[in-house]
Amino acid sequence: MTKSLMVVCGTGIATSTIATGKVKEYLASVGKTDQVKFLQSKIADEVSAIENDDYDIIVSTTMVPSAIKDKVINGVPLLTGMGAQKVFEAIEAKL
Repeated sequence: MTKSLMVVCGTGIATSTIATGKVKEYLASVGKTDQVKFLQSKIADEVSAIENDDYDIIVSTTMVPSAIKDKVINGVPLLTGMGAQKVFEAIEAKL
């Protein structure tokens, strides 16, 4: 079954694109790309969808409202490289 993975950032353009690329690269390396439908947006447009559990996995490279914080994987390590493996492991655990 394909899971929906939403990557959000402040504008839905720059850092979410970088994070999406790194997640795709990682999932390809472990043979799981076909298990995921990738989506990308800005956090402001997705808060209510996240609250409603519209996505299976959410990765954010920006701050998120405290109401949805527990539903979101912090994707900043994908940008810095420090702790990226933990992000990948959290994504894989939700697959």
